[in-house]
Amino acid sequence: MEKDTSLVKFPPRKDSLLQILHHIQDNHPNQYLSEDCLKATAKYLDLPLSSVYGVAEYYSMFSLKPRGRYIIRICTSPVCGMMGSTPLVEWLKNRLSIGVGETTPDGLFTLEEAECLGRCGKAPSMIINRDFYGNLTEDVLEGIISNLSNP
Repeated sequence: MEKDTSLVKFPPRKDSLLQILHHIQDNHPNQYLSEDCLKATAKYLDLPLSSVYGVAEYYSMFSLKPRGRYIIRICTSPVCGMMGSTPLVEWLKNRLSIGVGETTPDGLFTLEEAECLGRCGKAPSMIINRDFYGNLTEDVLEGIISNLSNP
């Protein structure tokens, strides 16, 4: 990681840590925080590496392993669950041939579960990268996956 391109955009203060981690992950081609990035961040902020790892591991929006181009986070909160997200997770696992927390071999999709996306009025819902989708059905999911697979 180039210090001049990512880290220096933020003041070298401990309260910049979350912003820095988000920026690094969002700009990494595999949408994750590599060990080199975490080490550079710890050095830049004068923090123990264990502290930076602790923050990266605590928040579910951060990943310490490479992910796909499209990160699918489907809500499994009680409301979305009652509205049918559980069978939709199974449908996605079968359609993509991966489990939750895995990435397709072509590096296109990573499937994750989210506890709540705050979109209960449109349950079941999901987010792909920064785009929200609601009122999901298998047909809706097929359309989304097909469109992303063949841009």
